[in-house]
Amino acid sequence: MTHPHEHHDRSIGTVWLVGAGPGDPDLLTVKAARIIARAALIVHDGLVDDAILALARPDARLISVAKKRARHTLPQDDINALLIAEARAGHDVVRLKGGDPFIFGRGGEEVDDCRAAGVPVEVIPGISAANGSAAAAQLPLTHRDLSSAVTFVAGQCKGLTEQDWSGLAGKGRTLVIYMGVATGDAIAEKLIADGLSPDTPVAVLEKGTRADMRTLRTLLTDLGPMIAREAVVSPALIVIGDVVTRARATDCIPTLFAQHLEPTPSTESLA
Repeated sequence: MTHPHEHHDRSIGTVWLVGAGPGDPDLLTVKAARIIARAALIVHDGLVDDAILALARPDARLISVAKKRARHTLPQDDINALLIAEARAGHDVVRLKGGDPFIFGRGGEEVDDCRAAGVPVEVIPGISAANGSAAAAQLPLTHRDLSSAVTFVAGQCKGLTEQDWSGLAGKGRTLVIYMGVATGDAIAEKLIADGLSPDTPVAVLEKGTRADMRTLRTLLTDLGPMIAREAVVSPALIVIGDVVTRARATDCIPTLFAQHLEPTPSTESLA
């Protein structure tokens, strides 16, 4: 972040890395909302909700750099180059990113390149997908009786088998997996092979904080099949651990496993 007392060439614009949060515009920070409203140029991800983009001023230039599985509108290096080029042309640039820029948002790479290029950069944090989605599902990521540690990992295919997740899930721990919908079967197999019980509770938080959000709950062994049965789509998070039993969720557990989650006032299904 640029120090307030640092001086820079005023002909160079500032790049603002802004966390747009998980989707609900009401969850923007006050500072983020203010920066978006005054921005003349916004470079945004595909996961940024249209209602947030609607906060931009009418004459703002909006550039989408949406990424989709197996297809990138712009490679990350090109996105970084775009931010730098626009700033060097004298434009302040709002780089609007879903969730928080520094949690699986590649914000660190963009900051590094901007600083290396002599471009002033500021970071405005956002409510992460994990925090926002869990809150909307009333799923406590930590709980005095159930979990004293929480870990965030990425679950996309590339390098998944080489990642060491041993000890990240189990009694007293919560594991949150970003970008894991397409690899649900592999994730379950990996964790079970590492010793996690097949009947460990899991939840999928689809489109967290949005009007069409779904919280679906099952057991680890059924994770991949449930994702397929329920036609889960991104954005979605996977949460693994006993805290899942506290969520407001729709139970999708096959009858064979139903006894593992005893209904309580805090774990009743919301159909």
